[in-house]
Amino acid sequence: MDLENQRRVKELAEKTGAQNLIVVLGGAEAEASGLAAETVTAGDPAYAGSLAGVQLGLRVYHIFELKEYVDAQVYDDQVGLMEMVLDIDAIIAEVSNMRSMYSKY
Repeated sequence: MDLENQRRVKELAEKTGAQNLIVVLGGAEAEASGLAAETVTAGDPAYAGSLAGVQLGLRVYHIFELKEYVDAQVYDDQVGLMEMVLDIDAIIAEVSNMRSMYSKY
């Protein structure tokens, strides 16, 4: 997760309360999605950004996990092609693992 997005997430958590946020990721690789999930839950593992050492414990999901909650046409238009070429199971497993280990909400 880039430094600017870390700053935004931290500000939103401070402003609205971490318990009121859900982070939705859209990364194309399991490892990258897992690192982003770890960043918003346990803190930036690279200790480079605003979330270095900050354990927000946010709820975090990949968009693939939320398919049933999104309008089918919108999902198909925005994410459908990705579903055909990416390792969805690996991505979901990685994000789910980080969520179960570090999410407080």
